[in-house]
Amino acid sequence: MLFTDVSAERAIKVFSKAGFRIVTKGKHIGMSDGFHRITIPNHKRINPYTLKAIIKDFGLNDIKFKELL
Repeated sequence: MLFTDVSAERAIKVFSKAGFRIVTKGKHIGMSDGFHRITIPNHKRINPYTLKAIIKDFGLNDIKFKELL
């Protein structure tokens, strides 16, 4: 499943619900839970394939990500 209309703000909200906190902000947003680190491009619309890779790196599946949206 590809998520085509997810902004950086929405992605940050989802990962925040999952326990991540913002550690750096700029062109890219770095988030960490203390053990893992993910980088989210700070765009109004994240490329669906980039978002898919971020979700996979985080360890979520598409269904769980959609539930958190």
